Amino acid sequence: MPKKIPPYVSKEQSRHGQVRYYFRRKHGKRVRLPDLYDTAFDDAYMAALREDGKETGASVAASDPRSLEWLIRQYRQSSTYVALAPLTKKQRDHVLGQVIDSSGSVPFRSITKKHIADGRDRRAKTPSQARNFLKTLSGLFKWALELDYIEIDPTAGVSRPKPPNKDGYPAWTEEDVELYEARWPLGTNERVWFDVLLYTGLRRGDAVILGRQHIKNGIITIRAAKTDTEVNIPVARALQASIDAGPIGDLHLIIGKGGKPLRHASFGNLFRQACNAAGVTKSAHGIRKIAAVRAAESGASVAQLEAMFGWTGGRMAALYTRSVNRRKLALEGWAETQNQRT
Repeated sequence: MPKKIPPYVSKEQSRHGQVRYYFRRKHGKRVRLPDLYDTAFDDAYMAALREDGKETGASVAASDPRSLEWLIRQYRQSSTYVALAPLTKKQRDHVLGQVIDSSGSVPFRSITKKHIADGRDRRAKTPSQARNFLKTLSGLFKWALELDYIEIDPTAGVSRPKPPNKDGYPAWTEEDVELYEARWPLGTNERVWFDVLLYTGLRRGDAVILGRQHIKNGIITIRAAKTDTEVNIPVARALQASIDAGPIGDLHLIIGKGGKPLRHASFGNLFRQACNAAGVTKSAHGIRKIAAVRAAESGASVAQLEAMFGWTGGRMAALYTRSVNRRKLALEGWAETQNQRT
C-alpha cells in the first residue's frame, strides 16, 4: 500500500528525474528529508517538526500527524466543524481544549472504546458534562472515520448517561406564572426578564442578546444560536407593555440593576433568585416549556412549533403536540364514559 505523504512535506523531481522530499511549513526553513520509504524518514520528519516548533512556538503534538491534538486541529478546520451552530462549537471547543490538555500527545489511532468510556465515567458526577464529552468525541471520530484517518470509531457503542430527569427541567404552570407576576410587577427588571422569556419562547442565551434592533414593525427576528435558525415572533401586547414600563437597555431588553447587559450564565443565576423570591422553585428553562405548551394547546402544528421555537427534526415539536393530544383524548374519553354512566 502506498505510503501517505505527511503534512508540510513536498515531493519534487530534479531535472535528472530524481525524486526528493522536503519539509517546510508556511514560510519556515526548508529541510531536505530522506526518501519516503527510507527507514530514516520518520525520524528525520519528526526532528524537522520539533525544530520548526521551537521557531514558531507551536507544540510538537500539534505538529505530529499521529497525535490527538493534530487530529483535533484538522477537525476544527473542516467543513463539518465550521457548519456547526455557534453555541455547539463553543461547547465542543471547551471539551476539545480539555482533551488536548490531558491527552493531546497521545496517538489518536491508539484510542480505544475503553479510553472513551473512562473519560465519560470521570465526568459521571455531572451527567451533562459526560454527555457533552461523548457528543464532542463522537463528532470528532465520526469525521476522522469518514476521511480514513482511523479504521474504527472508538466512540461507537459507548452509551451516554441518562439525565436525572428524563423530561428535563420542569415546566412552569399557570399557577407559577401568577405567583411570579404578583411578586414582580411591571416596572421591575425581574418582570422584564420574565416577560421576554415567556412571550418569545427564546432560550436564555438568545434572550439576553435580544434588543430593539431585532424588532421591526412589531415582529422580532433573531437567529437562534443553538440551531442557527431564524425565528420570527410577533410582539405580544403583554411584552410590549413590559418593554414600555422598562427598565431596558438600548441594545438589550434584559439588563442588570446597574443598567448593563447580562451574560446568559449570570442572568440564569439572577433569574433563579427572582424565582425563589416569588416562591417558584423553577428556572428559566421551564418557561420555554410552558410557552410551547400554550402554543400546542392553541392548536399549533409540528411545523408551526418548529418555526416558532427554532427546533429542527420534528422530535421536540412532536413531543408537545403528542402530550397535548393525549391529554385532550383522555379528558374526552373520561367525559364520554361519565356521560354514559349518568
